[in-house]
Amino acid sequence: MSADSIGVDVEGVSKRYAHRVKGEVYAARDVVLHVEPGEFLTLLGPSGCGKTTTLRMIAGYEMPDAGRIRFGGQDVTREPANRRNIGFVFQNYALFPHLSIFENVAYGLRVRGIDEAQIGRRVGEVLALVGLGGYEQQFSSQLSGGEQQRVALARAIVIRPQVLLFDEPLSNLDAKLRVQMRHEIRELQRTLGITTVYVTHDQEEAMAVSDRIAVMSAGSVVQEGTAEVLYHRPASQFVAQFVGRVNLVPGRIASIAGGVAKVAALGSTVDAVVVAPGLVPGAAVRLVVRPESIAIAPAASASGALTATVTSRTFLGEKIEYLLRCANETLQVVRYDAGPGDTMAEGARVAVRFAEDAATVLPETGASAKSR
Repeated sequence: MSADSIGVDVEGVSKRYAHRVKGEVYAARDVVLHVEPGEFLTLLGPSGCGKTTTLRMIAGYEMPDAGRIRFGGQDVTREPANRRNIGFVFQNYALFPHLSIFENVAYGLRVRGIDEAQIGRRVGEVLALVGLGGYEQQFSSQLSGGEQQRVALARAIVIRPQVLLFDEPLSNLDAKLRVQMRHEIRELQRTLGITTVYVTHDQEEAMAVSDRIAVMSAGSVVQEGTAEVLYHRPASQFVAQFVGRVNLVPGRIASIAGGVAKVAALGSTVDAVVVAPGLVPGAAVRLVVRPESIAIAPAASASGALTATVTSRTFLGEKIEYLLRCANETLQVVRYDAGPGDTMAEGARVAVRFAEDAATVLPETGASAKSR
């Protein structure tokens, strides 16, 4: 963590707009976030969930209708963006096409009145840091998408911001380049120790770059935590479905003891970890089980296991994806350990076992439960 790192606090922030048809619409409602100094926090959610509006309020490009925003404990709610010491990386890069790469990166320094000697040194340093040393006299039209993104990143960090903000920065890149760039962004952030808030709708991207993730829906944060917590212990059906692939199996609680429920499901009884409060025996629930947490084997080894029929088998190189029919329910299964001798083809009968602690139980309604 950099010695200059500061925390960011978003305290009950809301933003609403007047819509001709819908009337008053909340783009963000009572958003509460705390970002530790030097932390990388990602706002994750579908289009229209409020994540970009929240980011723009943190930046100072939008003013909230309610709530407070603090940088390092200082109230900046009504401060404009140019007084918040932020770096902002836009989705479309927002480079000046008529300026050289040097001048694009130097722009923020010139606005701040930095002398020419410092500008030359600092621009050279950050271009080298993002792998663009020697590109000073190029223009953005001469660069690839990934190189333009590096220029946008260099321009954001050359001013030495205390808070770095990203708005869907990789959405215009192809899949392979996105993977490369997210690694570079994460390594650069770790090197510099800048407090960072990042917006994306891509759950894999969020898991790859973040210290913590805040999942948003309908303008509010519905759950936040590490990628592992959100993936393995989602607090609602929405989070379970949005963060990765998932099986949501209907069932009913038979008993609960020690935070573990026995759930009547799939024609048997399955142990599941209780995440949501207020569940009682007899309650209708959903078992949340990730595809890779289900083990399958030929039905000959079915003693004490569920049985199912393979309805689909898709070979994808390092993994095989299956769809199973089990007690009139469809299960997604992913195997990474299947060799060339795998015989579980479509139509095969298989034994099904859930990994220990793999299943989570949530209310049938899928009501959101905030988790901190």
